Amino acid sequence: MTTTETTTELAGPPSGRSWRPTVGLRTRLLGWALVLLTVASLSSVVVIRQVLLNQLENRTGAYLGQEVSEFRRLAAGLNPATGQPFGADLRAIADTYLLRNEPQEGEVMLIFVDGAFYRSSADAPYDLTRDTALTARWVALTTSAYGEVEGGPAARARWLAVPVQIDDDVRGHFVVAQFSGGPRAEIDRAVRTMALACALVIVVVAAGGYLAMGRALRPLRSMTETARDIEETDLSQRIVVTGSDEVADLGRTFNGMLGRLQGAFAAQRAFISDAGHELRTPITIVRGHLELMGDDPVERRETVALVTDELDRMNRMVDDLLMLARAEQPDFLRPEEVPIAPMMAEVYTKAAALGERDWRLGPVAEVTLRADRQRLTQALMQLAQNAVQFTGPGDRVELSARAEHGRLLLAVRDTGIGIAPEDRERIFQRFARAEPGRQRAEGAGLGLAIVSAIAAAHGGTVAVDSIPGAGSTFTLVLPGGGA
Repeated sequence: MTTTETTTELAGPPSGRSWRPTVGLRTRLLGWALVLLTVASLSSVVVIRQVLLNQLENRTGAYLGQEVSEFRRLAAGLNPATGQPFGADLRAIADTYLLRNEPQEGEVMLIFVDGAFYRSSADAPYDLTRDTALTARWVALTTSAYGEVEGGPAARARWLAVPVQIDDDVRGHFVVAQFSGGPRAEIDRAVRTMALACALVIVVVAAGGYLAMGRALRPLRSMTETARDIEETDLSQRIVVTGSDEVADLGRTFNGMLGRLQGAFAAQRAFISDAGHELRTPITIVRGHLELMGDDPVERRETVALVTDELDRMNRMVDDLLMLARAEQPDFLRPEEVPIAPMMAEVYTKAAALGERDWRLGPVAEVTLRADRQRLTQALMQLAQNAVQFTGPGDRVELSARAEHGRLLLAVRDTGIGIAPEDRERIFQRFARAEPGRQRAEGAGLGLAIVSAIAAAHGGTVAVDSIPGAGSTFTLVLPGGGA
């Protein structure tokens, strides 16, 4: 029973969340594009149809008014058969008008004399005189009237009826009607053709859009596959990027991120390996001496002193590692406006106590720099300590600060044994030391790495210029430095 319940829970949707089918980005983008295109197409078809119908209504009204105007002009003119005015002969007016007038397609004129239908222009799609209520309305008019017949597609018509007055007496009525079934049918055929064309366009856009979006989203699929295949032990895979659009920019950004991750993981592995190696040595020393320590008080004091020294070295190494880790945090620096001259004087005073050297304070620019005073002091003291380790009594160590080209150069120059060219880049790595021709330095090889981290946190770099046997110059190159 318990197994069945567990299986049922795993098969259902997560608690509090409704299950939704997975729809790809390509399908969603294409779906939205087709929805918008369909709505736009349908709206266009509806609007165009309404515009055409409005134009048809306007033309129909103009035709009706034109026929009435022509009938009135004829009634006020001369009878061509006699050359005399028509007078009260409404039938002659009607005969002459219908003889001369050629009705348009779907147009019909009806003439009523003395309340009765007299004649019409031609056969119409629908005999309007069959509608007795409508004819009764016409013959009862004393003023012009406009209306519409709604008798199905064939009988749908617009009409205009006017009374004909002779000697201030209504003797008849003139009615002109325009059947709109044919023009409306043409409009409907045009609209259907347009709708079919829109449907064809939507189909073509759907097919072309599907292919185009597939090509455009190919880097995303490649990115997904690459990210799925990436392992911590292998970050060398990259996405093949072509083009210059946003997706291509994303692919290049992803490749750059992979490069940074690869470098970070490589540095992490190297750091762990080096840290493990460096920490293993003092641990081995401590353990070995503790295991061999006897009961002799002198031997015990010597062992305790040695163990304490090694533990102090381990503690310093851990502190340095923690500081390097903090260098990557945003709160590593506490920037302020730092006057450089007083700071360099203070560093000179502190450095002079590190060893018996020919300490010099060189040129110092009277500038200020927005920086962390304590971190800059720490970096300069580390460089001074480094100079002391690789110089002897009487060797010169000079501190200076120069401002040039929008940069501040804080330098520590010594006349010691120098650095071999092949070591000048490696010495800034963690746990790195110059090997040939240099005595073993105190510490774990983290000092220059700390200096480099402090410079990088200030947006600068550390440069070294050295001649083996003649000395070295370490320079903090920092941006800024105004008067």
